Amino acid sequence: MKFTTTLICFLIIQNVSAQDTFSICAYDSLTGQLGSAGATCIQASTSAYIISDVVPGVGVVHTQAAWIQANKTYAHSLLVLGLPPQQIIDSLIAHDQGGDATIRQYGVVDVNGNSAGYTGINCMDYKNHVTGPGYSIQGNILLGQVVLDSMESRFLNTQGDLACRLMAAMQGAKMIGADTRCTSLGISAVSAFIRVANPTDSAQFYLNITLNTYPNYQEPIDSLQERFDAWGGCSSTSIPLYEKNNLMIFPNPVENVCTIRHVGHSIRRIELINSMGKMENVEAEIYTNSENEGLTMNTRNLPSGIYFLRAIADDGKSYCAKILKL
Repeated sequence: MKFTTTLICFLIIQNVSAQDTFSICAYDSLTGQLGSAGATCIQASTSAYIISDVVPGVGVVHTQAAWIQANKTYAHSLLVLGLPPQQIIDSLIAHDQGGDATIRQYGVVDVNGNSAGYTGINCMDYKNHVTGPGYSIQGNILLGQVVLDSMESRFLNTQGDLACRLMAAMQGAKMIGADTRCTSLGISAVSAFIRVANPTDSAQFYLNITLNTYPNYQEPIDSLQERFDAWGGCSSTSIPLYEKNNLMIFPNPVENVCTIRHVGHSIRRIELINSMGKMENVEAEIYTNSENEGLTMNTRNLPSGIYFLRAIADDGKSYCAKILKL
């Protein structure tokens, strides 16, 4: 089981001005990654991703239900100021750019482990939001509470990295008419997206897939899964191998000693942080052979558990991964 603090928001909208979109945003305290995913039955070229605003290292805000760009822009300005999620929502309600906050829905997460959700009383049924430790789930124009419950269950009970858990949550909403406008089409939605940002990402995110099946009306979550799998998908174990970004750790899970290397750069230093956020003292030694250069790390004296590894390479950048100590 993966022990992280995760924040989720799950929402539903109807068209460009009144959308019925289900979405999830999340924060992973172990890696610092922020994620956002969703789908909608907007039957136009506009994709569901317009609700998503991910600010790496800061937080995620979703603005939806009777969506307007002005509210998203205002929400972004509050997010980058570092305001807590509930304060952001309170300000959005008080200063609605269209003059009616009762038809909006919001979800916000930040990197301090805070989350908040809001469902306006005049959002279209079925509407609700559910919160718990580390997450918030919201939606309107839903098939019913089953959509929210399924998203929540899949996300909380799926092992793997943040991207894997977000994709699982999307699969939880794959039911005919999850977005009720798509009931007659026999699909859950029309367009879908999934995004994950590392703390140091800027214009280019670690993962960014968006698609729209209009006017073919294929199940977009299936299409999203196909592209996600082509991107790299989930690890075969609960702990990712983290070969993306060319950082490699093997074996992982580790019992005593593991090697760490980066394709294209030499690793000069590593930091190992436990699940409580404390730095661990580990023995590490640079090795060189005819094929590559890297580090060996001795974990014999570490308690079993999940750890966050930060590798500093000779390009001056930090590369992050998780390891499991058996």
